[in-house]
Amino acid sequence: MTENHTDWKTNGVKVIPGDQLDLNTAQTPGMERAAAINFARAGAQKLWAGTVKIHANAKTGAHHHGALESVIYVLRGRARMRWGDHLEFTAEAGPGDFIFVPPYVPHQEINASTDEILECVLVRSDNEAVVVNLDIKPVEVPENVAWIDPIHRHG
Repeated sequence: MTENHTDWKTNGVKVIPGDQLDLNTAQTPGMERAAAINFARAGAQKLWAGTVKIHANAKTGAHHHGALESVIYVLRGRARMRWGDHLEFTAEAGPGDFIFVPPYVPHQEINASTDEILECVLVRSDNEAVVVNLDIKPVEVPENVAWIDPIHRHG
């Protein structure tokens, strides 16, 4: 009787060194995305992960990621997010904060620092590198939106 055996050496855990990320991924003006985990690099079927860098005092163009959900984890710097049909909403995040971007939400990432690079880890819900760049005229003064925990409401 033949036993089916998975080759875990080839099909198991993969460690992708941080200095070997792939810049050949969908880009948006104003930021540098680098892929760590996707189908081509690691065999990922259901997610994409990598890094994002935005230079001091810089911002990205408006864009969305189609049907994908995105999670951004801020490693270093200060991220200012703008979103909405006219980028009319805003919120900020710092080191240790997570940002969730639902599907099809027009958004823009801004480095809120004038002298420090913004570095983040990015994870998306599919291995496709979907980026739809948008031509949006933003409102001049966006509305600040604070997150309220729907499970553990304070106060």
